[in-house]
Amino acid sequence: MAKAKEAKARKTSVKTYNNYIGGEWVKSSSGEWFDNVNPADTTDIVGRFPRSNADDVDRAVEAAKNAAVKWRQTPAPKRAELLFTLAEILRDNKQRYTEEMTREMGKVVKEAGGDVQEAIDCTYYTAGEGRRLHGFTTPAEMKNKFAMCVRQPVGLCGLITPFNFPMAIPSWKLIPALVCGNTVVIKSGEDVPLSALNLVKACEQAGIPKGVVNLVNGFGDAGAALVEHKDVRLISFTGSTKTGGYIAEQCARDNKIVSLEMGGKNAIIVMDDADIDNAVEGSLWGAFGTSGQRCTASSRLVVHKKVYKKFVDKLAERAKGLRVGNGLDPKTDVGPVIHEDAMQKIQGYIEIGKKVDKAKLVTGGNRLTKGDHGKGWFIEPTVFADVKPGMRIEQEEIFGPVTSVVPFATLDEAIEIVNGVKYGLSSAIYTQDVNKAFYAMQELYTGICYVNSATIGAEVHLPFGGTKATGNGHREAGTQVLDIFSEWKALYVDYSGKLQKAQIDEVEI
Repeated sequence: MAKAKEAKARKTSVKTYNNYIGGEWVKSSSGEWFDNVNPADTTDIVGRFPRSNADDVDRAVEAAKNAAVKWRQTPAPKRAELLFTLAEILRDNKQRYTEEMTREMGKVVKEAGGDVQEAIDCTYYTAGEGRRLHGFTTPAEMKNKFAMCVRQPVGLCGLITPFNFPMAIPSWKLIPALVCGNTVVIKSGEDVPLSALNLVKACEQAGIPKGVVNLVNGFGDAGAALVEHKDVRLISFTGSTKTGGYIAEQCARDNKIVSLEMGGKNAIIVMDDADIDNAVEGSLWGAFGTSGQRCTASSRLVVHKKVYKKFVDKLAERAKGLRVGNGLDPKTDVGPVIHEDAMQKIQGYIEIGKKVDKAKLVTGGNRLTKGDHGKGWFIEPTVFADVKPGMRIEQEEIFGPVTSVVPFATLDEAIEIVNGVKYGLSSAIYTQDVNKAFYAMQELYTGICYVNSATIGAEVHLPFGGTKATGNGHREAGTQVLDIFSEWKALYVDYSGKLQKAQIDEVEI
């Protein structure tokens, strides 16, 4: 009876949140709601959010359209001043955002704090571009003629974000879009709606005008409505390769601009001259940080045969010692995975590794169910050894706390293994030999490459993205992201006082 009363009290005390459309917090026209559940304790409902539909997306797009001209005509330095204020708000509320993120997503507090910090860094950095947004001048072919180019906004942008970086990834998309003069509609990850809402609420507090930023909560049908809307000029998506493929096809049909950031199957090379303890430390962080739920996760460890046994033994020992639990506990090393479907997928791959690939399960492999673990989606950090190139667990993205150790004999063989998957996001090499390091940096066909570090840990002032099936060639972060959210306009000024025909008139010397 007491437990029933406690559950009822918990349910009735759940806070309800709304969409943000045209500067107002409004309910969904569907009248439906969904619960935001703590993956470490599924009896804990973080909040109740509107399950948006196509009508809500239409309203959000209309609001963004109505705000577009005024925002585009606002001088970029003025837009940047608002973004700088936004960064200050994010900074001042970092602790609350961090704790709420851990509660809804599961990652440990230190990692959640890093997520929020990345949004802060992105906002400060990108706000600085409001006083640059450089174009360039160039000599014209004709006398008395001036040639230059400038950036102009793309238009209305639809942003679709995932669960694993609930504030960082939305900021990577939102802030560059805004500084370039676009208006936006965000469809947040349905598993982590509170963090995106916190970001949008901070935009409101910073004074970003009504209609410039709009937020709709919900599932794939809301995302599909945004992708298919005729007035949306650009879609920026981070998520699964399967969904990204659908979005690419739809955007191609509608002649939309599309930026895709999808999967990864990243690898660390450990050479025989590597600092093994440092390599093990990096591999643990790369494989099990965020419970392996990163597109940059170190899901393959390609280790030289001379140090292979030593590396595997040390890695297994350290992995066994990682503490799995609620991310709000400061002693926790690895939090839960995001939901039951993810847990079942990960467990399915562990079974494939054991029974189909017949790799050696060195440690882990089980769901944790005793005590408080029974309330959430917890999986032991899992290490497979004696994995061969071509095995499914070596080729396919698992997106969980599972890593595979692959032996090799030569650096060229290792590079071939790393490059031998359909993805090309991140790679790394541990070595003390500068020649090997530079050779690997040259030959590894990935968008990101680390030396003596794990495959995770991007910085906001460098381009982020990958090759092959990881994306469609665009890059987020850095100044390169401006090429997604702006278009080039070439400008010619002829002050000769007569008609000059480029490529036809001959210039007298």
